Amino acid sequence: MNLHQFRFVQEAVRRGLNLTETAKALYTSQPGVSKAILELEEELGIDIFARHGKRLRRVTEPGEQVLKSIEVILREVGNLKRIGEEFSKQDAGRLSIATTHTQARYVLPEPVTLLRRRFPKVAVTLHQGSPDQVARLLIEEKADIGLATEKLADYEELITLPCYSWQHSMVVPAGHPLATVERPTIEQLGAAPLVTYHPSFTGRTRIDAAFARAHLKPDIVLEAIDSDVIKTYVRSGLGVGIVAEMATRDEPAGGDLVSRPLGHLFGDNVSRVAFKRGAYLRSFVYTFAELLSERLTRALITKALTGHAESSDDPSL
Repeated sequence: MNLHQFRFVQEAVRRGLNLTETAKALYTSQPGVSKAILELEEELGIDIFARHGKRLRRVTEPGEQVLKSIEVILREVGNLKRIGEEFSKQDAGRLSIATTHTQARYVLPEPVTLLRRRFPKVAVTLHQGSPDQVARLLIEEKADIGLATEKLADYEELITLPCYSWQHSMVVPAGHPLATVERPTIEQLGAAPLVTYHPSFTGRTRIDAAFARAHLKPDIVLEAIDSDVIKTYVRSGLGVGIVAEMATRDEPAGGDLVSRPLGHLFGDNVSRVAFKRGAYLRSFVYTFAELLSERLTRALITKALTGHAESSDDPSL
């Protein structure tokens, strides 16, 4: 048995048992993938996959156990490579970050800039997407660290730690009737057309829950995944915006938009960092996490990755 066989089996499962797509993803031929999997099954003396003709239909019960072992083996192979990179290039490499649009736009610029000053030979790649996409990038080892508010803690393959807490804010044009209201009520927001996030992004679940508790159905006229897009449509007069508070910090006092905090209505949100369970992290990954939040010490992250710390929603930990 060999690592190529393990990778073919793992990728086949990721690609929904489609060997053609598996071959494309691994830059090889479909017959080669099929042959390698059959040879591994023959060597192990079990069927990893149940078949209908030449097509894979499902993972067998012993196949599930094989997949778990393959996951451990390939993870440790990846760790070995990263250890080699760490000690051959102590201050160089690439940091791959998976995050949502709001985090990339408003939270990451400062820590990324500080990291580059400390490690000028480290290049940074930003992957922007939904929280579920952030999780998948981490699980598939295409990202070293993830940052999002939603979903990350739902994945068993990930270790997540609270990074910082934040609230939502209302944004309206300076001449809007609500611009003079210091503490908007849920009823006032419920009576206005709203422009806010897509349900999978940036604490939207708390917004929906608050309206449900008040027995109100919000009139959401536009949903977006980008805070700047929301503010653009607010400026156009489409409706009242509800955005993450960090998206209002660069608006000048006396400018064309007025913001009001909405923590009294929607509570606190917790953004979390995530790492793949059991991953080996290079030194500059730890440094970047520490730059994100003073709560994220190397000792805490190491403890979590080795299974000696539980994930928590408390950002004070």
